[in-house]
Amino acid sequence: MSLNTLTALSPVDGRYASRCAELRSLFSESGLVRARVRVEIAWLHALAANPDVPEMHGLSADDLEAATQVAASFSEADAAAVKVIERETNHDVKAVEYFIRNRLAEHPAWRARLEFVHFACTSEDINNLAYALLCLQARDEVLLPRLDGLTEALRAMAHMHAQDAMMSRTHGQPATPTTLGKEVAVFVHRLRAACERLRAVHVLGKMNGAVGNYNAHLAAYPGVDWPGLARRLVESLGLQWNPYTTQIEPHDWMAEYFDALARINTVLIDLSRDFWGYISVGCFRQKVVAGEVGSSTMPHKVNPIDFENAEGNFGVANALLRFMAEKLPVSRWQRDLTDSTVQRNIGVALAHTDIAIQSVSRGLARLEVDHAHLAAELDANWELLAEPIQTLMRRYAVPEAYEQLKALTRGRRLDAGAVAAFIDGLPIPADEKRRLHELTPATYVGLAARLARDV
Repeated sequence: MSLNTLTALSPVDGRYASRCAELRSLFSESGLVRARVRVEIAWLHALAANPDVPEMHGLSADDLEAATQVAASFSEADAAAVKVIERETNHDVKAVEYFIRNRLAEHPAWRARLEFVHFACTSEDINNLAYALLCLQARDEVLLPRLDGLTEALRAMAHMHAQDAMMSRTHGQPATPTTLGKEVAVFVHRLRAACERLRAVHVLGKMNGAVGNYNAHLAAYPGVDWPGLARRLVESLGLQWNPYTTQIEPHDWMAEYFDALARINTVLIDLSRDFWGYISVGCFRQKVVAGEVGSSTMPHKVNPIDFENAEGNFGVANALLRFMAEKLPVSRWQRDLTDSTVQRNIGVALAHTDIAIQSVSRGLARLEVDHAHLAAELDANWELLAEPIQTLMRRYAVPEAYEQLKALTRGRRLDAGAVAAFIDGLPIPADEKRRLHELTPATYVGLAARLARDV
């Protein structure tokens, strides 16, 4: 059976393949090997630039460019060549080393220096930096731009509907009116804060040998400032240096990254469920797409499938993200191999997140507000004014204000006339009665419109 989008085991590479292209280029096997090659070549350049490693002196600009091109021109064919080597070595990082040595052996100046490929490195020196680069790129070039776009779309929606009054629902029951824009603004504010937590995660890296002590480095070159060299290398890759590790970088930053992303996903699960509910009760209509089918047997159906798809994919993503956040910082003694297979699923977790974000954006684009429905709900629930009436009664020390409104309204549906009659009998100033008479469920929205516009 050939592997394609129809035969792929994972929906990330099957049904949703077209929506995961950006992350696939990073977290596929080819993308991981490319990142490893980039790190190995960066290490070679760092050694060549160090005055205390004389064996690496004398390389010309062209020689150094030849090494640079091994990483810069890395292709899928090159990745396939690495996997051929791996079938013999049964070790993925060693296969990368041999691939680079083979390429550099084509250049005379490098032939005497091939032993400096992967010099004093453990596999995790390469792997931790490769995964850090992939996570950094995925965050800054794929996920955050996608989330920023979604946040801006929600902000525009909040402003557009800042004054569109709607009935709230607390515990699923009619409650104090709000505006649609303000309810969307809540998600804008939450999403911004959650994205800032992800943006603030420091992505760390290390390059310190088998157990983090520069043992082999010092044995070969006792005069080199190895921590300083390692720090310069890590920071040259756009990462932050971690000076204290075992064989592996402890993955605490990964836990922070995955936790932050899971919190974003949780906010968007909440959004997806709320919008699903608003569609279900009629606050929104969904634009009909020509040719689309909502049900195999009920022709009338227009289902909120984008928000359902988003909720499901966010759930799968969070199951993986939270597992990885708990598992990866835990490793027996100086290392065990359990992190290796887990990290290979980082791209899967991020892909499900990305699929879900795209689904939310598509769902929002299909929505139309049903203003008549919003108005009708408010007009059918004049008992919502029980709150402002009893609060004003409290101001003027009317005895048992809450209890009087409870007796009038609890479990009952009132109309405008019943509310007006109650107001007429209140022992409060005439101008306050007049103000209450002017109030309707549609105008009792507090500062909702301002809050929506200010987000």
